[in-house]
Amino acid sequence: MAQSGAEYAEQLQHAAATRAKSRSLSPLRRLLPFLRPYRWTIVAAVVAMLVAATATLILPLAGRGLIDHGFNAADAARISQYFLAFLAVAAVMGVSAATRYYFVTWTGERVIADLRKAVFDNVISLTPSFFEVTRTGEVLSRLTADTTLIQTVIGSSASVAARNAVTLTGGLIMMFVTSFKLSALVLGAVALVMVPLMLFGRWVRTLSRKSQDKIADTSAHASETINAVQTVQAFTHERYERKTFDAAIEDSVKIAILRTRARAVMSGVVIFAVFAAIVCVGWVGAHDVITHQTTGGVLLQFILYAILVAGGVGALSETWGDLQRAAGASERLMELLHAQPDIAAPVHPKTLPMPARGAVSLRDVTLRYPSRPDYAALNGFSLNIEPGEAVALVGPSGAGKSSVFQTLLRFYPIQGGQVFYDGIDITELDPTELRQHIAIVAQDPVIFSGTLADNIRYGRPDASDDDVRRAADAAAASEFIAALPNGLATLVGERGITLSGGQRQRIAIARAILRDAPLLLLDEATSALDAENERLVQRGLANLMTGRTTIVIAHRLATIQRLKRIVVMDQGRVVGEGSHAELVARGGLYARLANLQFSSAAALAG
Repeated sequence: MAQSGAEYAEQLQHAAATRAKSRSLSPLRRLLPFLRPYRWTIVAAVVAMLVAATATLILPLAGRGLIDHGFNAADAARISQYFLAFLAVAAVMGVSAATRYYFVTWTGERVIADLRKAVFDNVISLTPSFFEVTRTGEVLSRLTADTTLIQTVIGSSASVAARNAVTLTGGLIMMFVTSFKLSALVLGAVALVMVPLMLFGRWVRTLSRKSQDKIADTSAHASETINAVQTVQAFTHERYERKTFDAAIEDSVKIAILRTRARAVMSGVVIFAVFAAIVCVGWVGAHDVITHQTTGGVLLQFILYAILVAGGVGALSETWGDLQRAAGASERLMELLHAQPDIAAPVHPKTLPMPARGAVSLRDVTLRYPSRPDYAALNGFSLNIEPGEAVALVGPSGAGKSSVFQTLLRFYPIQGGQVFYDGIDITELDPTELRQHIAIVAQDPVIFSGTLADNIRYGRPDASDDDVRRAADAAAASEFIAALPNGLATLVGERGITLSGGQRQRIAIARAILRDAPLLLLDEATSALDAENERLVQRGLANLMTGRTTIVIAHRLATIQRLKRIVVMDQGRVVGEGSHAELVARGGLYARLANLQFSSAAALAG
């Protein structure tokens, strides 16, 4: 079931509370679907790990034989055999370690690539209401920093933890086989060590989550500031933004240092406790050798196994913190992965007739945005537009003009009424198919980094170079494109920063022309053009509008006087309809707007 932006905000709060109470690594289980396709690679890595662990556990046995038998004159010939055995074991360990590392690292890279793609695929399908409560920078932080943490665990820490767990388990078993008395003493010491390990682990997990949240905050702030760097500089806000960012960084550093301090203390306590226990147990064993209750080889074997166990516990204490951090990162990523859009395709969607005609009908539509649930942007709005008809929407700011576009594109669910495209309720259509039959030119068009041709071709990716050039001609963009060194192959920079406002708008118009959709939405498409270019673009738009349903949002009434049908909106309703002359003669809101604009223009001209 789809959730609204407000519901998603409540979900985030609930998730935060749940995370605060969580004390396990259970969130990592949600990564299992991403691991399953690579199960045989994981099996190969596990086999290599078991071989390496087995070889490691054989070393103390060889050491025992060397001490008890290799230094006797009668068995002097056997000493070479023991050292050859050491070399063989070392070779097995090297090959198996390399094999394990390759398979584990390869799996980590593939799993993280799949995870990033899955999260991005879901995020890009979410409706605008999601981004009303989630900052873009935070999403990017989760896609980068959090996935890097998980990659560290899958490609390294988890393998190290598993290897040490196997070595620890095998070492404990061989310790009991070697000496039950000494093993019981070590086991008691290990039990004492696990208490601080668990306590510190919980604390590290909480701090790790806070640290990742702080990193996300700083990333979100930096992204927002950099995207608006010209505004920041124009208002000389650099010092303020630096101080704000510095403060955010310092907050994240404080949490990170606290987390690091906790891990350092945890590691130090565990390692000291374990090796102190080994020293004490070794002291007891030395007395047993002196009293001939055991041999020096047996004691050496036991100590080597005890060192393996101690090393395993110490390594687990190190990787435990990584696992805790990855669990927190996994929670954050899964929130994005499982977020549901407000708008989803029906189970059995209908299809539009081909070719689509572009007939539009809105009947008593009510629209409230998730961030403003008490305010109706459209309030009982009705409008019928025939195929090929051109209609202008005019009215004061906040009248609901842009909300009509948002509704037609089905970016937000409506709370009342119905919307039809070619006679089919748009709720019965796949939103992707619906949008494929709509072209839009926004008032502030989005230009992507890349070439001019890439940006125009965004309207129809399979378009030929000739199609792109014809679209640029129709949008009156060819003249300025021809003046550029590389023409259509010119790179425009992020958000088209190298282009002027009018140039960006003409590229957006060319994109819409190339789209060749039966319904055209123009949101003040010529607002950034000078008089000469506006005349040229209006001619191109006139050609584009021929035979297409066109809805024009207009703030400058001079641009839509020639249209036969103008719809006047106020407070989400239709309050007037007719031609320019009819509406002026009728008086009311449109007449007041026309009088204000044209009298102001006349005064400026005079």
